[in-house]
Amino acid sequence: MNWGNKANWRRSAGNTTWCLLGCSIGEFGTLALYSFLDLASSVPIGSTWYWPLLILPLINGLITSIVLETLILIRGQMGFSDALKTALGMSFISMLMMEVAMELTDLWFTKGELGMNPIAIPFMLIVGFLTPWPFNYWRLEKTGKCCHG
Repeated sequence: MNWGNKANWRRSAGNTTWCLLGCSIGEFGTLALYSFLDLASSVPIGSTWYWPLLILPLINGLITSIVLETLILIRGQMGFSDALKTALGMSFISMLMMEVAMELTDLWFTKGELGMNPIAIPFMLIVGFLTPWPFNYWRLEKTGKCCHG
């Protein structure tokens, strides 16, 4: 395993950035909606609805990332079925790592409440990028596989 391949670090950084964009759309959108609806006051930490609502931004981020990656692959002349399989199979671990890191960062800034603290956004993006990037590099270096061309 060569951790010094600059070309693969650049390529994996690009792949990670696309994944971050897709994940951020769903996660930030859901958290912004929570803030708009003021769910923190109506759904206290630990209540029955807290846990499903806590997981929803993560799920929405995964969905939007998969959709974005599938569309990018289709645009690159791949058929829908193959593009969807590729988006699910090659990057799901990376997306899950990214989403969990971003969600935990948001929870730290909101002290566990449902919603979004705008100050958290740059930190969520940094953590969301850095967490899966070494995995994406390793996968590219080890298998030659990445999500995007």
